[in-house]
Amino acid sequence: MRTKITIALMLLVALVGTLSAQDTTTLTLLTHDSFNVTEDVLKAFEEESGITVSILRVGDAGQMVNQAILSKSAPLGDMLYGIDNTFLSRALNADLFVPYESPALKDVDESFLLDEEYNVTPIDYSDVCLNYDIGYFEKEKIDVPESLLDLTKSEYRGLLVALNPATSSPGLAFLMATIEEFGTEGEYTYLDYWTDLVANDVLITDGWTEAYFGEFTMGSETGTRPIVVSYATSVPFTYIEEDDAATTASIIADNTCFRQIEFAGILKGSEHEEEAQMFIDFMLSLEFQEDMPMQMYVFPVNNKAELPEIFVEYALTPEKPVVMDYTLIEENREEWIQDWTETVLR
Repeated sequence: MRTKITIALMLLVALVGTLSAQDTTTLTLLTHDSFNVTEDVLKAFEEESGITVSILRVGDAGQMVNQAILSKSAPLGDMLYGIDNTFLSRALNADLFVPYESPALKDVDESFLLDEEYNVTPIDYSDVCLNYDIGYFEKEKIDVPESLLDLTKSEYRGLLVALNPATSSPGLAFLMATIEEFGTEGEYTYLDYWTDLVANDVLITDGWTEAYFGEFTMGSETGTRPIVVSYATSVPFTYIEEDDAATTASIIADNTCFRQIEFAGILKGSEHEEEAQMFIDFMLSLEFQEDMPMQMYVFPVNNKAELPEIFVEYALTPEKPVVMDYTLIEENREEWIQDWTETVLR
């Protein structure tokens, strides 16, 4: 009798486990290498929603967008996070997304709502700026460059590592800053500027991770370049508690930084559209928005989100960042990148 009861209980437990597994949805998030979220914050969402989130990182943001377009007929995930305003038009033209207007957008400034059809949702923003190794400049007794043009001077020869705009979104953002500063026509254009950077031994990498953690003196023990194209929000990452100071700083002079906004979108072909909507709402929640600054070193778009003290002190915001219409970028991006490639890499 006990044996029959035991077997019946085991079958019941197995059945409940099977039903629970069937009730659980796995949502795949396609994103860039820099994506991060506190485990407890993500776990709380999963427990409350019954959704398991699988994170698929596929390189730099530019590489991620390219992968999403190439796999459009058989999407690699249910949603995409990390596309920015430099690559936005490419994704919109490829018709990658299912529109969704989150009710949480009521707490987001309208300046971040670039797509009127809500194919994508703004999640965060930051400014692509030049970062530098404070200790290097103090040791070598060299003045920190105060403008983009300063980088062409002989005292900065071999000090800069920049990013390929064809494969890197911050690389493309920095290219946009040089175009805004020097223009495409006249006696001295952005291509003249890049020609001078090449003559001054600029190093180009394919992505931000390779540049920052491979070539930058404060990102790698083997790094030799004390100036890197990164973010103004990268500075808090280098804060050392014992010294009560950051080891890097950013150059935020007028027209040296580019305002970058990152978006999330639901990929067409997803079988979990409703769950993806829930995750976008979660990404705009205070829990996620207040977690982002010290996890991904970006500013939240939710105007109710509070910033960590270290972020307020060290993540400086430029007064006049470059802001370029993403439709203008779309009209000229490929030509600008092609001309840059022929000037810098050939």
